[in-house]
Amino acid sequence: MSEKTQKKSWFKGVQKEFKKIIWTDKQTLAKQTVAVISVTVVLGAIIAVIDFAARYGVDLLVK
Repeated sequence: MSEKTQKKSWFKGVQKEFKKIIWTDKQTLAKQTVAVISVTVVLGAIIAVIDFAARYGVDLLVK
């Protein structure tokens, strides 16, 4: 099989796989996006608090 034939076959396979994708509607996409952003902000805040507490604890031990 030539390289050109292999590329055509690969692209046909990719095209078939893309046809199998079920895209979500805008409302579901918006809800999931809000959920991801919310969880990211909350986890960021938790990590910031833990970082602050650890830094404060180390400063107490060093002084």
